[in-house]
Amino acid sequence: MDDKRAEADERDERDEVQTALWQTVTRRRSFYYARTLLFSAALFFVVYYLAFAIKTDGFELTGVSRLGFKQSLVFLKTVGWVLAIKLFVMIARKTYRHIGYYATMRDLRSIMTDSVISFALIFIFFAVVNKARLGNYSSVFDLDVTLTTLLLDLILTIMARGGVRMVRRFFKESVMPRLDPQFDEEPAFLVGANSSGAHVANIINTQHSIGYQVVGFLTIHDYKVKMNVGVLPVVAHIDDLVDACNRLGVKTILFIAGSLPGSTFRKIYQMCDANALKLQVVPQVEFLPDKKIPIREINVSDLLKRDPITLDKDKIHDLITGRKVMVTGAGGSIGSEICRQLLQFKPRELFLLGRGENRIFFLERELRALGVDTVITPIIADVANAARIDGVFAKTRPEIVFHAAAHKHVPLMEANIPEAIHNNIYGTKVVADASDRYGVDKFVMVSTDKAVNPSSIMGCSKHMAERYVNSLAARSHTRFIVTRFGNVLGSNGSVVPIFTKQIQNGGPITITDFRMTRYFMTIPEASQLVLEAAAMGNGGEIFVLDMGAPVKILDLAKDMVRLAGLPEKSIEIKEIGLRPGEKLYEELYFESEKRIETNQPKLFAAEHRPFDYDEVQAQVDGLISVISESPETIRLRFQEYIPEYKPSLQQRSK
Repeated sequence: MDDKRAEADERDERDEVQTALWQTVTRRRSFYYARTLLFSAALFFVVYYLAFAIKTDGFELTGVSRLGFKQSLVFLKTVGWVLAIKLFVMIARKTYRHIGYYATMRDLRSIMTDSVISFALIFIFFAVVNKARLGNYSSVFDLDVTLTTLLLDLILTIMARGGVRMVRRFFKESVMPRLDPQFDEEPAFLVGANSSGAHVANIINTQHSIGYQVVGFLTIHDYKVKMNVGVLPVVAHIDDLVDACNRLGVKTILFIAGSLPGSTFRKIYQMCDANALKLQVVPQVEFLPDKKIPIREINVSDLLKRDPITLDKDKIHDLITGRKVMVTGAGGSIGSEICRQLLQFKPRELFLLGRGENRIFFLERELRALGVDTVITPIIADVANAARIDGVFAKTRPEIVFHAAAHKHVPLMEANIPEAIHNNIYGTKVVADASDRYGVDKFVMVSTDKAVNPSSIMGCSKHMAERYVNSLAARSHTRFIVTRFGNVLGSNGSVVPIFTKQIQNGGPITITDFRMTRYFMTIPEASQLVLEAAAMGNGGEIFVLDMGAPVKILDLAKDMVRLAGLPEKSIEIKEIGLRPGEKLYEELYFESEKRIETNQPKLFAAEHRPFDYDEVQAQVDGLISVISESPETIRLRFQEYIPEYKPSLQQRSK
């Protein structure tokens, strides 16, 4: 009881802190919005008065004070309505939320749209009122506000709102920093002569506290050299960056994360490393102009990055927005990132299901801190507990399920075979059956390349899970989809954090075999393409994510030593031999599977043979029936069901 009371007290205290923080943020935001609306009202008043004055006295602004009695009366009668309509449009379109000192073309378009809509509403309002009063539509604008006055007001409003922003931005970017005695910025080149690069360069040059001033762009396109992107020149092709840096005295290169393939990034990195140039990474996120860009050092994920992914966000929005979504294994590396990616598409409710309470606790806390409208519900449950999962589905009624719960470590599952069957196969069956029973629209299973021609128990268990899901797809209204990909860079227990720890300890870095290669992708890449597969799939597909070229683990280890700022020879790299269940090379397709292109260039479908539900059900039951038998018996059963299963040499020698 004491533990439960303490846990409840801790939860209440956490909620109070989060509530207080959110209230503070809300108060500050409300103050900014109110100030913006008051300033806009004053600006609209002045602009409307000037429109009357110019119409009355032409452009002799000395005549502003000589409005006749009739015109003054019309102005006073109508100014309140004009201000009310303009402010209403700003509030309805939420343009009062725009930060005034950061002017862009998007802001100008928004201002013009506001002004045109306001003009149309004012015109219609005055026409309707005057017609009702006079009964003579042809003379509407002879007696009250003239059409010329309203057009002048439209033009002056656009000029005033845009001009105020430009003036504020000019002072913020060009005047105020010069008045700062600590003003000191290092010149830098930015890789990427395009609209994204221009956007990032503008913000970096605005935020003088960052310490960099972008003075030009580097490009991968020869034809762009010596052109301008915005106000900045394209100084050189990336192959000539060393000469450009020496010529202009630049020592820093900035690179937008994910903007180019890892091979191009690696080439730039090697040139910078060899010529004592500093390479810094700008994370690929949306930046507010008053939020400092977190420029960082490069890491191994930058070197392994492939071509940027372009998601079909409209399709994903259609699938996710306003719906109830469940993620199993939500506390894991992939599951938690899927949850983060989902929030941008605004599901109605997001269920975080996992059996590790600490991970679910911290994930819930992280997601709630984002201040999203989505209801976030944590659920502690074991996917292999059929009664518990049935109760969860009966209560929550999810519409979309992402099944990421699984045991994934190959050597551990070789030593714990019953757990691999219980969690990976039976757990998948339990969640898939519940999805079918409770009418889930789409069920998306996260699988692995180790399920292809498996050499391990973990690979066999994921292959059998794939089979069960696909066999169920043929007889269910739920659309069952499988996604298959390789190693996820930086996930819990993956090779990168292991190598990092070994480097920190002074070595050696241990590699099972110097010939070993693996497919890699980053956690966000994997999660985004799982969402893409969910939106694209109609049921029964196995989607294979494009993993690019396989990477030699030895090269990865050498890269990580260099990234740590150490000479390559300073850390020993030691070959220790394959572990149980491991193989030298991973594969993404069975020999019998045909690779089919989809509308998403990073996503392919594997044309697999159909699986009979009754046959697969009997195989699952057969594996569960021998779960307590010897490892040799279970392996023989797997070999019976999966002819492609070839146990590793270590296993066969036992």
